[in-house]
Amino acid sequence: MSRLGIFGGTFDPPHVGHQILASESIMVLNLDLVLWVLTPDPPHKPLQEMAPLAERLSMVEAMVNEDKNFNLSNIDITRSPPHFADETMHLLHQQYPSDTLIYLIGGDSLINLPGWHNSESLVRASDEIGVMCRPGTEPDLDEIEAQLPGIVEKVRFISAPLLEISSSQIRKRIKSERPYRYFLPDKVYRIIQSRNLYR
Repeated sequence: MSRLGIFGGTFDPPHVGHQILASESIMVLNLDLVLWVLTPDPPHKPLQEMAPLAERLSMVEAMVNEDKNFNLSNIDITRSPPHFADETMHLLHQQYPSDTLIYLIGGDSLINLPGWHNSESLVRASDEIGVMCRPGTEPDLDEIEAQLPGIVEKVRFISAPLLEISSSQIRKRIKSERPYRYFLPDKVYRIIQSRNLYR
């Protein structure tokens, strides 16, 4: 039996902040592996322009191949949309029936979780929920528990380093020709440069 962290996102682009948070999760939650779940078309971002899936896939593959504790899951890539998190987790349980699946989210996502599609189903499908928060910013679990009964016993907080890095910030920097080189793993940076992405 392994402990698998499930780290989903559009990763547009994946950056060093993602790597650091995934690595921190491995240490704090005693994970054997982090599965990076690339979401092709997130239902909650229908109007957001994104790099083509093939380009994002190349970047995530380049990044996860650098760390033996990271792996790419194609669970959402190979099925038809919409890609809701609860369905993804149920399908992952079918793929990994003997393993413990820990759904990884940020503190802001935990606060908004009661409003997610089938959030009760997502909580049931998650053996644990790893919540990456800045130190001292843990959300009020009692309030969330009132809306999603049973969530308190599954939440595990991860004190994440203070990182002012986001994919949207990187995209803006590239478009405005500001420095962005050291926000990214080297291989991801080279893909963006060679393919002229986010211009």
